[in-house]
Amino acid sequence: MAAPAETHNPTDAMIAQHETTAKGWSKSAREDALARLRAMGLPERRDEYWKFTRPDTLTQTEAPKAAVFLADEPPLFDAMDRLKVVFVDGVFDADASDDLALEGITIERLATSESDLHWARDIFGVLETAGQTPVARPLAALNTGLATDGVLIHVTGKTSKPVSLIYNHKSETSDAILHHCIKMDAGTELTVLETGPAAARFNKVMEVDIADNASFNHVRAQGRDHERRAATHLFARLGTESEFKSFTLTVNGVLTRNEVVIELTGDDAKAHVAGACVGDGTFHHDDTVFITHDAVNCESRQVFKKVLRNGAVGVFQGKILVKEGAQKTDGYQISQSLLLDEDSQFLAKPELEIYADDVICSHGSTSGAIDEDALFYLRARGVPKSDAVDMLTLSFLAEAVEEIGSDDLREEILERLTGWLARRRS
Repeated sequence: MAAPAETHNPTDAMIAQHETTAKGWSKSAREDALARLRAMGLPERRDEYWKFTRPDTLTQTEAPKAAVFLADEPPLFDAMDRLKVVFVDGVFDADASDDLALEGITIERLATSESDLHWARDIFGVLETAGQTPVARPLAALNTGLATDGVLIHVTGKTSKPVSLIYNHKSETSDAILHHCIKMDAGTELTVLETGPAAARFNKVMEVDIADNASFNHVRAQGRDHERRAATHLFARLGTESEFKSFTLTVNGVLTRNEVVIELTGDDAKAHVAGACVGDGTFHHDDTVFITHDAVNCESRQVFKKVLRNGAVGVFQGKILVKEGAQKTDGYQISQSLLLDEDSQFLAKPELEIYADDVICSHGSTSGAIDEDALFYLRARGVPKSDAVDMLTLSFLAEAVEEIGSDDLREEILERLTGWLARRRS
């Protein structure tokens, strides 16, 4: 009798490729995450929330090669006073990082934290697990189960400067998995900056627990490596009168999937999520956002703008869920694309699901080309066509960039966008 054919389970193969020994306070959360991953399986194109984005290269056992991009400009935020935490291909670089001591916060590494009673036990994998309902997020579960490192930040006061997470890429075959946990006590403030391509393939989860009256600001610029691939998840839980603001700038990269899952659990909380991306050629960028209102008089904003050309593809999937009893909700969602040629695509799926009757909720999605009347107006006044197109492009992106709370950070992001557009004129 012939031996039965060996079956190949891609989920088990992926786990075996990365599996590390679970130990210490995170062991039970890691084991639970891998059990959930095996039950749900890795994402496939037929899954509802993956129909616009092929997950193949994010789920194959080995990371596709990605050439290292040599930047022709200084690192973003380089002139700012910030606490730098540097990872190279997912490995902590102590020599390039600053002393992790900073008034108002404690910072530890996931890989070296050993206390069995660690505060992160109440966050690590907890927000990610909650974010699996009603939509499964297998790559986030994989991250919780297999993450090799990350930072654990406990905020106890108002910090004097931002924490800057810097992700450098040096190996063409690197496959990095990082998991960050942030706990913000009541009345505290923190700004987190994220920059860099991280690796050939990058899987990152950030869980943020924001207590009453606390304020969390997040500005992220994903690296310019043309061939990189990334799947990121940001999970946040907001308490009473707390604030959450996140902005992401993406340029280059062959595939980027950014998921944001937010739950407003305290009255009078505010959550703003925004993104601007500019893509050229073999560029696929996917923003998938899910915001749940589960308290009274809360506000949420989703503002996403994409500029695409030469066959680039942009995706937006955004949902506002208003639960029963979440009265006085103010939910706003806008997703727009500017297509600079006829080869590019913008695919959108905006959603509202409302179970309260005293709310203000809206969503809109548009896609179009450069306004010919505005272009003619500028050219008639002596502005060269390339400059005029850049001016109109920056004007289109302005609503998303304005979501950045800091004037200095906003100006630096605008400078980088201007530089990217200038380099693409040829």
